[in-house]
Amino acid sequence: MTVKPVHAVNPRYALLALAVGGFAIGTTEFAAMSLLPQFSTGLGIDEPTAGHVISAYALGVVIGAPTIAVLAARIERRTLLIALMAVFGIANGLSAMAPTYHWMLAFRFLSGLPHGAFFGVGALVAASLVPHAERSRAVSRMMLGLTTATILGVPLANGIGQWIGWRWGFGLVAVLAAATIGMLLRFAPVLRPAEGATPLGELAALRKVQVWLTLAVGAIGFGGMFCVYTYLASTLTEVTGVSTAFTPVAFALFGVGMTIGTLVCAKAADVALMPAAGATLLFGAAALALYAWAAPQLWTMLPVIVLIGCGGGLGSILQTRLMDVAGEAQTLAAALNHSAFNTANALGPWLGGLAIAAGYGWTSTGWVGMALALGGLLVWAFSWWLERRG
Repeated sequence: MTVKPVHAVNPRYALLALAVGGFAIGTTEFAAMSLLPQFSTGLGIDEPTAGHVISAYALGVVIGAPTIAVLAARIERRTLLIALMAVFGIANGLSAMAPTYHWMLAFRFLSGLPHGAFFGVGALVAASLVPHAERSRAVSRMMLGLTTATILGVPLANGIGQWIGWRWGFGLVAVLAAATIGMLLRFAPVLRPAEGATPLGELAALRKVQVWLTLAVGAIGFGGMFCVYTYLASTLTEVTGVSTAFTPVAFALFGVGMTIGTLVCAKAADVALMPAAGATLLFGAAALALYAWAAPQLWTMLPVIVLIGCGGGLGSILQTRLMDVAGEAQTLAAALNHSAFNTANALGPWLGGLAIAAGYGWTSTGWVGMALALGGLLVWAFSWWLERRG
C-alpha cells in the first residue's frame, strides 16, 4: 500500500534530494575500496587487514536495514530519512578522524547501519510522489544518485584522498550528507506511515514466500556483477595489460553502464515488471559470458564492462517488486532489498576468489558471475511460476 504525502511537494526536487543522499552513500561505499591502500598505510596496517573495514560497512548494512525498518515502523518518513542521513554523516566524519584501526572498524560499521534503511524508505517516498504506473521510474531517479557516484563521486573522493589525504575522502561524504539533510528539510514530503503500522506488522513481511524469493533473486543474481567488479582492476592490469592509471576509466564506464541500465530497466518494469526482471538477468548472464573472451584486448573489454554494468538496473526492478509483494510491511521489505545486495557483494567476490585461488585465472570471475546470474534467473522463474499458479 502506497501512502501519499500530506501536503503538496515538487516531485522533481524531492527526488533530487533523495538522489543526493544516494550519491553520498554510493561515494562512501565504493570510494572506501579505492582508498584502501591509503588508509591502510595511514593506520599502520596491511591491506588484507584493512579489507575488514570494507566488510564492517557491509555488515552494518545487512544488520541495520531490517533492524531500523522494524523499530522505526511508526516514525514519519521524512523525519526518519533526516535522522538516518545525520547518523550517516556523523559516522563518516568520525571515520575521517579515526585514530586507530579498531576505531575505524567501529565507525565504518556505524556508517553502514543507515544505508539500507535510507534507500528502502527513500524508495517508498519516491513511489508516493508519482502515479502507480510510474513507480519504478521514480525509484530509479533516486538510484541514479548511487550510479552517478560510481562515475563522479568515487573518482573525486579518490583524487582528494590521494592529493591531500585519505581522511578528506571520508570528510567529503560527511559534507554531502549535510547537503542532503538540508535538501530533505526543504523539499521532501511529510509522509506518515500507513494507519496501524507497527514493528510486528513489519515483521509480517518475513512470512511471505514471494518476499524471500525476490530477495534471493537479488542476493544470487546480483552476485555476478560484484564478482567481476571486485577483481576488475587486477584483470585489467594482469590480462588486458593496461597500467593502473587507466583503471579509474574502466570503473567509470562500469558506472555509465549502471546508469543506463537503471533508466532502461525502470521504464521496462513500469510496463511489465516480472518479464523485465527476467530479461535483465538473462542479459546480465550473456554479458558476463563475454568477459573472458573480451579481457585480452582493451577495445573489446571496455564495451563489455559497460554491458555488465547495465545489469545493475535489476536493483530498481526488485525494489518495486518488493512493494508489490510485501503487503502492509513495506518499509522492512524495501530495506531488506539492500541487505540482499550486500549479501551479493559478499557472495560474488568470495566465489570469484575461490576460482582464482584454484588456478582458473582472473577471467574466471566472468564464468562464476554468469553462473550466479543464471542462478538468480532460476529463482525468478520459480517465483513467477508460483505467482501465476496461484
